[in-house]
Parts: sequence; C-alpha cells; structure tokens
Amino acid sequence: MTFLARFFPLAAQLEGYDRSTFRSDLSAGLTVGVMLIPQGMAYALIAGMPPIYGLYASLVPLVIYGLVGSSRQLAVGPVAIVSLLVAAGVAPLAAGDPERYVALALLLALMVGVLQLGMGLLRFGFLTNFLSHPVLAGFTSAAAIVIGASQLKHLVGVDLPGTNQVLELGFALAARWQEVHVPTLLLGVVAIGLLVVLKRWRKAFPGALLVVAISTAAVAFLGWQDAGIRVVGQIPGGLPAPTLPFGGTPGAEGPAALVDLGAMWQLLPVALTIALVGFMESIAVAKVYATRHRYPLDANRELVGLGLANIVGSFFRAFPTTGGFSRTAVNDQAGARTTVATLIAAGIIGLTLLFLTGLFRTLPNAVLAAIVMVAVANLVNWKEAVHLWHADRRDLALMGVTFVATLFVGIEEGIIVGVLASLAALVYESSRPHVAVCGQLPDSDTWLNIRHHPEAEETPGVVVFRIDSGLSFANAEYVRERVQLLAVTEPTPRDLVFDFHAVNGVDSTSLHQLGEILTDLEQSGIEPWFAGVKWPIMERLRRVGFDERVGAERFFHEVGTAVRAARSHRGHGAPGVPGVPGEPEGAQDHGEASPPESDPADQDPARQAEVEAGVP
Repeated sequence: MTFLARFFPLAAQLEGYDRSTFRSDLSAGLTVGVMLIPQGMAYALIAGMPPIYGLYASLVPLVIYGLVGSSRQLAVGPVAIVSLLVAAGVAPLAAGDPERYVALALLLALMVGVLQLGMGLLRFGFLTNFLSHPVLAGFTSAAAIVIGASQLKHLVGVDLPGTNQVLELGFALAARWQEVHVPTLLLGVVAIGLLVVLKRWRKAFPGALLVVAISTAAVAFLGWQDAGIRVVGQIPGGLPAPTLPFGGTPGAEGPAALVDLGAMWQLLPVALTIALVGFMESIAVAKVYATRHRYPLDANRELVGLGLANIVGSFFRAFPTTGGFSRTAVNDQAGARTTVATLIAAGIIGLTLLFLTGLFRTLPNAVLAAIVMVAVANLVNWKEAVHLWHADRRDLALMGVTFVATLFVGIEEGIIVGVLASLAALVYESSRPHVAVCGQLPDSDTWLNIRHHPEAEETPGVVVFRIDSGLSFANAEYVRERVQLLAVTEPTPRDLVFDFHAVNGVDSTSLHQLGEILTDLEQSGIEPWFAGVKWPIMERLRRVGFDERVGAERFFHEVGTAVRAARSHRGHGAPGVPGVPGEPEGAQDHGEASPPESDPADQDPARQAEVEAGVP
C-alpha cells in the first residue's frame, strides 16, 4: 500500500475508509458536481469556447486529479482567471477560425500540463514565490473586472468588440446603448439578484443550477427566445472521445485545423503564466484546508497532480484547469474528506454529458453571464488594499501597479509588470539593508537602535554599527557609504564596533568591500572591532586574511565585550590587561573569538558541536 500510495495518494486516503466517510464524500461530490454544470459552461464562454467544452474540462481533469492529487478538499475544474488567460492567449492566434481556436486551446492545456508536471518533478515549486501575494491580489482584482466586462455583451444583448480592454468595451457600449435588449438585461439582472440571495442564504446550496433550471424552463415554455433572448442552442451529447491536442478538433467538418511549432512558441508565455497563476490559486486554497484538517500537503506533488490533470485532459477536449476557491469551499462545507468526492463530482458531469445535455438547449446566455459576474465579484480584493495601506505601503504600490497594468494594458502584460515590479522592489530593498547606530540600555547588556530608543546610551568615542542583513554584491557598497558617513560625523569616533549578529552571509564582493572599509577607517584614524561574527563567516574572513589584517584579538561574541575592549585599548595603549597576556578585558567572561591556531572549539567537544550548529 505504501508503494501504491506514493504514486496514488488516494490509496493512502482509503485506509480506514468507512461508510460514514463515504456518505460525506457522496454529499460533497453531488453538490460540487451539480455546481460545476452551470459554472463549467459559463467559464467556457469566458475562454471563448462553446459551452460544452466547460463540461469536458470538468470531467477527465477531475478524475486524474482525484487519483494523483494530494489535497482532499481541492475542487479542480475550469476557473475564471485561467479561462480569461486562455481567451487572451488564444484569440489573437486563431484569427476568427473556431476550429483553430479550439485546437489552440487544447494545445495550451497540454503545454500548461507539461510545464506544471516538469516543475513538480524538478521540484521547482519555489518559482511561484516570484508571484507575491500583493501582485496576485492586484492581478485577480483587475482580472475580475475584465471578466465581468467581457460578459456585458451577453447581459445586454449587444454585440460588442471581442477584446479584454475594459475602456474599449465601455466606450463601445456607451456608443450603442440604444441597442440594449431590455428583456435580456432584465433577465440577467433578476438572475444576478437570485444568485446573490441564494448564496447569502446557504453557500453550499446549488443556486446557480436552480437559476439555470428556472430560466431554461421559462424560455422553453414562455417562448422568450422568440422575443430576442439569445440561448446556448444545441449542445452535443456523449462523453468526449480521445483526440490529439496538437492536431485539431475531432468532429469538425473537413480537415482539422493543424497547429504548427510557431503557434506553440507564441503560446509559451501564456502557458507559463497559466501554469504559475493556476498553481498559485490552487496551492493557496489547498494549504488552507490541509492546515484545517491536519494532513501534509506537498507543493511539488500538487504540481504533478495538476500537470497530469491538464495533460490527460487535453487529450479529451479539456482546456486548462486548476483548483478553484469557491468550489473548494463548497466541497469542504458539504463534507469532503477524501478525493473520492472529486471522482463523484466527475461522475455527475459524465451522466450529464450522456443524458442531460439536451435540457440546456434553451439556457439563456444572459444567465450564464450572470453566473460569471457573481462568481468573480468576490475576486475584487479591496479588503487586501485596505490591509496593505496599514501594513505595507510598498506592497500596496505593487498591488496598484499590477492592478492598473492588468486593467488598462492587458492580462498577460499585467502579470508580467507585477512580477517585474516585485523583483525590482526586492532588488532595491536588498541593496539598501537596514543598518543602525546602537546604544546600551542602562544597567543591561542590551544594545538597541538609538533612533527608536532614545533611552539607549552611546559610549563616548565608540560607535556601535549594526548591520541587519547578509552582505552581498548588491548591498556592500551601500554599507561602505554608511560607514564613510560615520567617519565624518562630529565628534569623529575613535573606535567603530561592527555588530555582525544579523549577518548570515558574505560573498566575494562584500569581502572586497570590507577590505576597502578597513582602508577608509585607517585613513580616518578609526580603530575597527567586530562582535557576533558567526563561525561560517569567520572562516571566510580567515581564508582571505581579513582577521590577520584586523587582528584576531579584535573579534568578540558580545557587543559589550568589544566596546569594553576598545575603551581598554585606548586607555592602556594595548589590547591586553595586566595578568592576562594578549587577551582583551572581559574575554574570559564573554567568550572572545580566538585566533585560528588556538580556537577553543579545537579542545572543547561541546564547543565543537556548537560551532558545527552555527552557534557563534
């Protein structure tokens, strides 16, 4: 069972599986499956696909993820953001050809799956860290508005340009407001109202399916279609037959639309975007429920599961899918305990494809648009903006930049701008590490930043300079500049104690800059001292002879010891004190770092263990 569970996590979940667990999974599977029917068709419209492809994307990917996915509550299928990215990436390449559009969308699913599977096998899940939370919040908020705007043509019954530019859609609608089909608009508004009320009443209730059933029946029996209300039309029944996602569309009249290597190259940026954004959306919600139900979740395993779901799904006419926020919440509330619930939901979709597609012939497009708008409304994360206003204005700026770029420039461009902006902010921050001049709290050995703790007292003639970051090529010059400023302050310090407790690394560039800092201090007549240098860093300093240039006796574990040694050195003209040859004052009590040839770790096994653990 252990070997089987390694490849199929469902096998481990079935250990101890009983009737009570099955009842919970059955309830959740039925609920999510019924929820997926209208949602899948609605999200297919966002992706620019015929509604039936939303059901295809809700079938095979669910089966594959149910077998190999590790999250027990995650509900996989079409989601709004990914569907929008599909439309943004495929539409410009399809040139209005419906067959080629479908072929490109299936190819895109295959590419997304291969990328996710590859990242999972290579354990590249860390790449999603480059999509920071503020960037993702700004992107999803803007994308939600774009998705809502893209459904306006169905809500008002007016043919609007096929674009994701919100301003262009707004201007087009304003210019043609007299053409708005009032019955369609009224139907859409009523549907939105019912969906909101039902959602607030009970989240797990399949309100979307109820609204679909009522509106479909009303159109069929009251003849609203004759009044100009547009409907989905005939939906082909039956399970999706296997197809080659890179060859064309099965069932098409005449030769299938082939996809060349050039199209694959053009789809690569959007495939990478969907792979990362889709995984981020999925893993974010999966972690919440894994923590709540106390079971382990492997991010790389999730990449493998989602990748296989997209790869296999692409051979059965599924466009890219991932885990969704709202459906996962419903799945959990309905009682899902294992991925058996996901397999049951897939079974509901399969039965619908086999026997029930004819019932949706008179389903109004306006109702599908209403479902989309209600579903994406919660993606506009204004609460996050308020939180960032109080917590971190820089992250708020990142969210704002991503939001504006996505809304007014483009979907793919928005996420790229957000990632580049966050990387630029990271580089800027790393190039300007926090440094501080510290003073000693009265009657203690605590040294704190004097800017924030005015009660901390500076030692006359001695400046304690704390560096709160590792040293690298990116920030070494900045540290040197701050030290140079200290050297020209009035009164000029006689001794400078470097507090290295927070310095966890140095590279070759920073080692070179430390040597330049020593030269600057020598020219200014300032004596350098060091406190809290960790063992790995001390080893690097020794390799380049830095400790010999400074003097091995000038390295201490504690700031207070270094300050007292500096004062003693000035007072006595030598670093030692009577009775302890060559050893600074307080070294025996506070643990001075010894020269390489007499390090106490060489004689003390306990100290050797501390050194190996990185204890200074």
